[in-house]
Formats: sequence, C-alpha cells, structure tokens
Amino acid sequence: MQENKKFKNNVFTTLFDNPDLLRELYCALEGVSLPQDVPVSINTLENVLYMDYINDISFEIDGKLIVLIEHQSTINPNMALRFLLYITRILEKRIKSETLYSKQQVSIPWPEFFVLYNGLEPFADNATLKLSELFLNPKTLNLPEKSHPLLELEVKVINITEGRNQAILNRCKKLAEYSAFIAKIHAFWIEQENLKEAVKSAIKYCSKHDILKEYLEIHGSEILNMILEEWNTEDAIAYARKEGREMGLEEGCKKGHKEVIDLLSQGLSVEDVKLRLMQSSDNNKSRLRKSLSGS
Repeated sequence: MQENKKFKNNVFTTLFDNPDLLRELYCALEGVSLPQDVPVSINTLENVLYMDYINDISFEIDGKLIVLIEHQSTINPNMALRFLLYITRILEKRIKSETLYSKQQVSIPWPEFFVLYNGLEPFADNATLKLSELFLNPKTLNLPEKSHPLLELEVKVINITEGRNQAILNRCKKLAEYSAFIAKIHAFWIEQENLKEAVKSAIKYCSKHDILKEYLEIHGSEILNMILEEWNTEDAIAYARKEGREMGLEEGCKKGHKEVIDLLSQGLSVEDVKLRLMQSSDNNKSRLRKSLSGS
C-alpha cells in the first residue's frame, strides 16, 4: 500500500492531538473517570490514505484500551466497515507477524469506536452503527438461519452539535468549544453565503469571546485552509455521488468517491477536481443523449 502524504489533518484532529485532552475526551464520551497519570499513547494513521479513507484519531489507554474516533459533518452508514479496516491496520502495525503462529495466546487492547457528528442535517443524540447491518442476507442460498453474526463491530454515534448531548460537552471543555466554533461557522455561512468569509468571521468571533482563543490565534490561517479543504472536499465527493446516481451507474456513488480521491491524490486543488467532475459529467450526459437518440 502506498501512503499518501498530500492529505492534511482537519481541525478536529489537530485540536485533540494531546494525550491529556484525549483522556478527557474519552472520559466525557463514556461518562467515566480515569486517573490523570494513566498513560495515553496516540497511534493515529496520520496523513495516511488507507482504502480511500483517512483515520481521524486513534489512541491507546494504558495499553489495555484502544479508542478510534471519527468526526463527521455527514453520517456515513459504512463507518463500521471503515473502522474494521482501521483497527486491522493498527493491530497489524502493533503485532509482530511471527507471534500469531506461536503457541502463546496474543493479547490485544479492548477496542471502542466512536463517530462524533456535528452537521447541519437533523440527527438523533445517539445511535449505533453495526457491521452486521452491511451483511448480505444468505437466506437466498436456502441455508439455516444464523442465530447471530460471527463477525460484529459496533460504532457509537454521538451528536455533538451545539445544544445536543450537553452533559458530554460539559465534561469536556475543549469539545464544547469546538462545537460552538463549528456552530458559529454554520451561522455565519447562512448569513454571508460564503464559506471562506464565514470561517473568518467565526474565527474572529470565537477569539473575541474566548472560544478556542489560544488555538485560533496560533493556527488562524491554517485553520481557515483546513476547513475550506475539508468541507469543499466533502462537497466535491457529494457532487460526484450525485452525478453517479443521475447517470444510473450501478456503482455511481463508489466510483464518484474514488474519482475525487484519485484526483486529490494527484495534487489537484478541490476547485480543479470540481471542474474535472463537471467536465466529465457533461461528456457522459452528451454520450448518453446520443445513445438514447440512436445517433
């Protein structure tokens, strides 16, 4: 697998890049307490494009618990599968291959998986995504019904939009401030109808009102670029999926997503990617019209 270094971190990952903050974040999400001296080690697949996706945050607590967290502004129903790929990759790097063939039992950390949702679309406070929900039904093969899936992975989805799950936000100040910052971007975006100006306004507002103040003052321009890149990329992927569905492609969404990732990995800007997608879409529609007309 070739690692792709062209993909940048997002605001969420750079904000929570400290072991103490990750310990606090986990305790807030689970409603538990851990001693301050419990060691936390970060093992995120940093800046690595893996199976067309990027891992946000992964860390171990005292070598006994491994936590994977993804932040999303749109809910992806395939997150359980993505987490399966992530945890496999992380364990692969953690465990020496020869130990798998020894007579001694291998011990691995207890895994937990979270998606933190912070988007514009209405969503429940909490939800669970299961790997088994993606399995095809084998009943068509006339096999006996299975009592339970032999492979399972559950993802806790937590809505951290401002005003939701307030108890969790109260337990983690940094998460609450992040939620407020994103809410301000959304509010200014609706008001100004320009994402770049909305981000600038949100940075100014939050710095003035002591919301992520130190982080924003240190990383202001970097934050602007990260948000524009991240949100515009999501927009480009959504556009590609939409075009794929409209063209009636059997794998339209998947192909559209892969096309965006491939173009970005070549070093193209998000705007160049959108232009390519529009040109490709126009060509495909033209060919389809000719085919339907019989010419």
